[in-house]
Amino acid sequence: MTIDILAALLLFAFASSVTPGPNNIMLLASGANFGLRRTVPHMLGISVGHAVMVALVGLGLIGVFAALPWLRTALMVACAGYLLWLAWRIANAAPPREGQAAGRPFTFLQAAGFQWVNPKAWYMAIYAQTNYNTGQEAWDAVAVALAFAAVNLPSVTVWAWGGTQIRRWLEAPGRLRAFNVTMALLLVASLWPMFSALR
Repeated sequence: MTIDILAALLLFAFASSVTPGPNNIMLLASGANFGLRRTVPHMLGISVGHAVMVALVGLGLIGVFAALPWLRTALMVACAGYLLWLAWRIANAAPPREGQAAGRPFTFLQAAGFQWVNPKAWYMAIYAQTNYNTGQEAWDAVAVALAFAAVNLPSVTVWAWGGTQIRRWLEAPGRLRAFNVTMALLLVASLWPMFSALR
């Protein structure tokens, strides 16, 4: 991989990692509801889980999708169904009662597993391996994944930190309810690019 390709890859990884999407919307909500320290496993799970996905796409999954185009469509539909269910759960999350915690943040494994049902994560992985993997050897696929991992963690941390900054404002139950509904609607809206691509 040349320096020019690496620079372009890092720019794409940053732009796609820091912009709104299911991961970042959920991190904003997690930071607001649980604080930064309790959200760290969620952040690490996203970065490591997505890097593994990017590597596996480059090492062979992209060929499977090329041979079986219907499989990619079926995967996107399943992803959309899961995200709609998740949005419903977020929108209907009850504020904590006095002395009770408001649920639990994602664990490392839950966040890593979530990448496999995240349409934006799939798009990022497929686009990166298609456009920045020179295809000369397996190391190139891994190098693309490592570049994503290096850029992704700082990018997602910004969103979790942003959630912590509005945490005090959300102490009023009405505001927390409105915030959760807004996050759910944004999660649904994040599906639009995927539906546009399937048309």
